[in-house]
Amino acid sequence: MSGHSKWHNIAAKKGKADAARGKIFTKLGREILMAVKQGGPDPSANAKLRDVVAKAKSNNMPNDTISNAIKKASGAGNTQTYEEIIYEGYGPCGIAVIVNASTDNRNRTAADVRHVFDKSGGNLGTIGCVSYMFERKGVIVIEKAATTLSEDDVMLIAIDAGADNFDVDDEYYEITTSPENFSTVRETLEKNNLTFVEADIQMVPNMYTKLDAQATEKMENFLEKLNDLDDVIEVYTNYQEE
Repeated sequence: MSGHSKWHNIAAKKGKADAARGKIFTKLGREILMAVKQGGPDPSANAKLRDVVAKAKSNNMPNDTISNAIKKASGAGNTQTYEEIIYEGYGPCGIAVIVNASTDNRNRTAADVRHVFDKSGGNLGTIGCVSYMFERKGVIVIEKAATTLSEDDVMLIAIDAGADNFDVDDEYYEITTSPENFSTVRETLEKNNLTFVEADIQMVPNMYTKLDAQATEKMENFLEKLNDLDDVIEVYTNYQEE
Protein backbone atom coordinates (compact mmCIF):
# COMPACT_ATOMS: atom_id res chain seq x y z
CA MET A 1 0.00 0.00 0.00
CA SER A 2 1.42 3.36 -0.96
CA GLY A 3 -0.64 5.19 1.58
CA HIS A 4 -2.87 7.99 0.30
CA SER A 5 -6.65 7.76 -0.13
CA LYS A 6 -7.24 4.02 -0.06
CA TRP A 7 -9.67 3.94 -2.97
CA HIS A 8 -7.42 6.04 -5.20
CA ASN A 9 -4.51 3.84 -4.15
CA ILE A 10 -6.30 0.66 -5.24
CA ALA A 11 -6.98 2.01 -8.73
CA ALA A 12 -3.41 3.26 -9.04
CA LYS A 13 -1.99 -0.12 -8.03
CA LYS A 14 -4.05 -1.89 -10.69
CA GLY A 15 -2.57 0.31 -13.41
CA LYS A 16 0.97 -0.02 -12.12
CA ALA A 17 0.62 -3.80 -11.91
CA ASP A 18 0.06 -3.97 -15.66
CA ALA A 19 3.00 -1.67 -16.34
CA ALA A 20 5.47 -3.49 -14.08
CA ARG A 21 4.13 -7.03 -13.96
CA GLY A 22 7.53 -8.70 -14.40
CA LYS A 23 9.05 -6.83 -11.47
CA ILE A 24 6.05 -7.57 -9.27
CA PHE A 25 6.24 -11.27 -10.10
CA THR A 26 9.95 -11.31 -9.26
CA LYS A 27 9.26 -9.84 -5.83
CA LEU A 28 6.37 -12.22 -5.24
CA GLY A 29 8.63 -15.12 -6.20
CA ARG A 30 11.02 -14.00 -3.48
CA GLU A 31 8.19 -13.89 -0.95
CA ILE A 32 7.16 -17.41 -1.96
CA LEU A 33 10.75 -18.58 -1.53
CA MET A 34 10.97 -17.11 1.98
CA ALA A 35 7.62 -18.67 2.95
CA VAL A 36 8.68 -22.09 1.66
CA LYS A 37 12.02 -21.89 3.47
CA GLN A 38 10.23 -21.02 6.71
CA GLY A 39 7.40 -23.54 6.62
CA GLY A 40 7.74 -25.96 3.73
CA PRO A 41 6.20 -26.24 0.24
CA ASP A 42 2.72 -27.47 1.18
CA PRO A 43 0.27 -24.54 1.40
CA SER A 44 -2.20 -26.66 3.39
CA ALA A 45 0.40 -26.99 6.16
CA ASN A 46 2.06 -23.57 5.73
CA ALA A 47 -0.23 -20.65 6.59
CA LYS A 48 2.37 -18.06 5.54
CA LEU A 49 2.67 -19.68 2.11
CA ARG A 50 -1.14 -19.77 1.74
CA ASP A 51 -1.25 -16.04 2.41
CA VAL A 52 1.56 -15.29 -0.05
CA VAL A 53 -0.15 -17.40 -2.72
CA ALA A 54 -3.37 -15.42 -2.17
CA LYS A 55 -1.39 -12.20 -2.53
CA ALA A 56 0.18 -13.50 -5.74
CA LYS A 57 -3.23 -14.39 -7.16
CA SER A 58 -4.56 -10.91 -6.32
CA ASN A 59 -1.71 -9.57 -8.45
CA ASN A 60 -2.78 -11.84 -11.34
CA MET A 61 0.21 -14.15 -11.05
CA PRO A 62 -0.65 -17.28 -13.08
CA ASN A 63 -1.13 -20.55 -11.19
CA ASP A 64 1.63 -22.22 -13.20
CA THR A 65 4.05 -19.45 -12.25
CA ILE A 66 3.10 -19.81 -8.59
CA SER A 67 3.55 -23.60 -8.71
CA ASN A 68 6.92 -23.27 -10.43
CA ALA A 69 8.08 -20.75 -7.82
CA ILE A 70 7.14 -23.16 -5.01
CA LYS A 71 8.92 -26.07 -6.73
CA LYS A 72 12.01 -23.95 -7.34
CA ALA A 73 12.07 -22.74 -3.72
CA SER A 74 11.75 -26.28 -2.36
CA GLY A 75 14.39 -27.78 -4.68
CA ALA A 76 17.34 -29.45 -3.02
CA GLY A 77 19.78 -27.31 -4.97
CA ASN A 78 18.20 -23.98 -4.02
CA THR A 79 20.49 -22.32 -1.50
CA GLN A 80 19.11 -18.79 -1.85
CA THR A 81 18.35 -17.18 1.49
CA TYR A 82 16.78 -13.82 2.25
CA GLU A 83 16.01 -11.97 5.44
CA GLU A 84 13.17 -9.57 6.01
CA ILE A 85 14.15 -6.11 7.24
CA ILE A 86 11.91 -3.22 8.26
CA TYR A 87 12.99 0.41 7.82
CA GLU A 88 11.16 3.40 9.28
CA GLY A 89 11.46 7.12 8.73
CA TYR A 90 9.92 10.26 7.33
CA GLY A 91 9.51 10.96 3.64
CA PRO A 92 8.92 14.30 1.93
CA CYS A 93 6.65 16.71 3.85
CA GLY A 94 7.20 14.76 7.07
CA ILE A 95 5.06 11.79 6.02
CA ALA A 96 5.55 8.60 8.05
CA VAL A 97 7.01 5.74 5.99
CA ILE A 98 7.56 2.04 6.70
CA VAL A 99 9.59 0.02 4.20
CA ASN A 100 9.40 -3.78 4.18
CA ALA A 101 12.37 -5.31 2.33
CA SER A 102 13.76 -8.79 1.70
CA THR A 103 17.47 -8.98 1.07
CA ASP A 104 20.48 -11.25 0.80
CA ASN A 105 22.74 -8.27 1.54
CA ARG A 106 21.62 -6.12 4.45
CA ASN A 107 24.33 -3.46 3.93
CA ARG A 108 23.45 -2.94 0.26
CA THR A 109 19.74 -2.63 0.95
CA ALA A 110 20.22 -0.23 3.85
CA ALA A 111 22.42 1.99 1.67
CA ASP A 112 19.90 1.92 -1.21
CA VAL A 113 16.94 2.78 1.02
CA ARG A 114 18.86 5.55 2.80
CA HIS A 115 19.90 7.02 -0.55
CA VAL A 116 16.27 7.32 -1.68
CA PHE A 117 15.24 8.95 1.60
CA ASP A 118 18.13 11.43 1.48
CA LYS A 119 17.67 12.37 -2.19
CA SER A 120 13.93 12.93 -1.67
CA GLY A 121 14.27 15.20 1.34
CA GLY A 122 13.29 12.52 3.80
CA ASN A 123 14.96 11.13 6.87
CA LEU A 124 15.54 7.43 7.63
CA GLY A 125 15.03 6.86 11.35
CA THR A 126 15.24 4.09 13.91
CA ILE A 127 12.88 1.17 14.38
CA GLY A 128 9.79 2.37 16.23
CA CYS A 129 10.03 6.00 15.17
CA VAL A 130 6.81 5.84 13.09
CA SER A 131 5.36 2.33 13.50
CA TYR A 132 3.32 3.49 16.53
CA MET A 133 1.20 5.42 14.00
CA PHE A 134 0.20 2.18 12.23
CA GLU A 135 -1.64 -1.01 13.10
CA ARG A 136 -1.00 -4.40 11.54
CA LYS A 137 -4.19 -5.63 9.85
CA GLY A 138 -5.37 -8.04 7.22
CA VAL A 139 -6.72 -6.13 4.23
CA ILE A 140 -8.91 -7.73 1.55
CA VAL A 141 -10.28 -5.66 -1.33
CA ILE A 142 -12.96 -6.94 -3.72
CA GLU A 143 -14.09 -5.20 -6.89
CA LYS A 144 -17.89 -4.97 -6.92
CA ALA A 145 -18.07 -5.69 -10.64
CA ALA A 146 -16.22 -9.00 -10.12
CA THR A 147 -19.02 -10.63 -8.11
CA THR A 148 -22.77 -11.20 -8.52
CA LEU A 149 -23.24 -11.29 -4.75
CA SER A 150 -24.99 -8.35 -3.14
CA GLU A 151 -23.26 -5.98 -0.75
CA ASP A 152 -25.20 -7.48 2.17
CA ASP A 153 -24.20 -11.02 1.18
CA VAL A 154 -20.50 -10.16 0.96
CA MET A 155 -20.63 -8.29 4.27
CA LEU A 156 -22.37 -11.16 6.07
CA ILE A 157 -19.89 -13.73 4.74
CA ALA A 158 -16.96 -11.58 5.86
CA ILE A 159 -18.32 -10.66 9.30
CA ASP A 160 -19.46 -14.22 10.04
CA ALA A 161 -15.94 -15.44 9.17
CA GLY A 162 -14.39 -13.04 11.69
CA ALA A 163 -13.76 -9.76 9.84
CA ASP A 164 -13.46 -6.63 11.97
CA ASN A 165 -14.73 -4.06 9.49
CA PHE A 166 -16.43 -3.75 6.10
CA ASP A 167 -16.12 -0.52 4.06
CA VAL A 168 -17.77 0.29 0.74
CA ASP A 169 -17.29 2.84 -2.01
CA ASP A 170 -18.66 3.07 -5.56
CA GLU A 171 -16.37 0.34 -6.94
CA TYR A 172 -14.87 -1.67 -4.07
CA TYR A 173 -15.50 -3.53 -0.85
CA GLU A 174 -12.65 -3.30 1.68
CA ILE A 175 -12.58 -5.86 4.48
CA THR A 176 -10.19 -5.56 7.41
CA THR A 177 -9.33 -8.28 9.89
CA SER A 178 -6.97 -8.99 12.71
CA PRO A 179 -3.76 -10.69 11.51
CA GLU A 180 -4.89 -13.84 13.33
CA ASN A 181 -8.23 -14.01 11.46
CA PHE A 182 -6.94 -12.96 8.05
CA SER A 183 -6.41 -16.44 6.61
CA THR A 184 -9.80 -17.70 7.82
CA VAL A 185 -11.68 -14.73 6.37
CA ARG A 186 -9.79 -14.87 3.07
CA GLU A 187 -10.33 -18.61 2.67
CA THR A 188 -14.06 -18.27 3.46
CA LEU A 189 -14.42 -15.55 0.83
CA GLU A 190 -12.53 -17.69 -1.69
CA LYS A 191 -14.91 -20.60 -1.03
CA ASN A 192 -17.72 -18.24 -2.02
CA ASN A 193 -15.99 -17.64 -5.38
CA LEU A 194 -14.82 -14.14 -4.53
CA THR A 195 -11.59 -12.84 -6.05
CA PHE A 196 -9.41 -10.05 -4.70
CA VAL A 197 -7.77 -6.85 -5.86
CA GLU A 198 -5.70 -6.99 -2.68
CA ALA A 199 -5.28 -9.72 -0.07
CA ASP A 200 -2.44 -9.13 2.34
CA ILE A 201 -1.46 -8.29 5.90
CA GLN A 202 -0.51 -4.63 5.89
CA MET A 203 0.52 -1.77 8.15
CA VAL A 204 -2.56 0.45 8.17
CA PRO A 205 -2.21 4.05 9.47
CA ASN A 206 -4.30 5.11 12.46
CA MET A 207 -4.75 8.53 10.85
CA TYR A 208 -3.83 10.21 7.58
CA THR A 209 -2.02 13.45 6.73
CA LYS A 210 -3.53 15.33 3.80
CA LEU A 211 -1.20 16.70 1.12
CA ASP A 212 -1.88 19.24 -1.61
CA ALA A 213 -1.20 18.45 -5.27
CA GLN A 214 2.42 19.65 -5.23
CA ALA A 215 3.29 17.72 -2.07
CA THR A 216 1.48 14.64 -3.38
CA GLU A 217 3.63 14.70 -6.52
CA LYS A 218 6.79 14.78 -4.40
CA MET A 219 5.51 11.88 -2.35
CA GLU A 220 4.57 9.85 -5.42
CA ASN A 221 8.05 10.34 -6.91
CA PHE A 222 9.62 9.25 -3.62
CA LEU A 223 7.46 6.11 -3.46
CA GLU A 224 8.21 5.26 -7.07
CA LYS A 225 11.95 5.36 -6.35
CA LEU A 226 11.52 3.12 -3.31
CA ASN A 227 9.35 0.62 -5.15
CA ASP A 228 11.89 0.47 -7.98
CA LEU A 229 14.48 -0.98 -5.58
CA ASP A 230 14.80 -4.73 -6.14
CA ASP A 231 14.77 -5.56 -2.42
CA VAL A 232 11.73 -3.47 -1.44
CA ILE A 233 8.51 -5.51 -1.28
CA GLU A 234 6.04 -3.13 0.39
CA VAL A 235 5.95 0.52 1.38
CA TYR A 236 3.38 1.91 3.82
CA THR A 237 2.69 5.60 4.49
CA ASN A 238 0.06 7.75 6.18
CA TYR A 239 -0.57 10.39 3.53
CA GLN A 240 -3.81 11.22 1.77
CA GLU A 241 -4.31 13.41 -1.27
CA GLU A 242 -6.59 16.42 -0.68
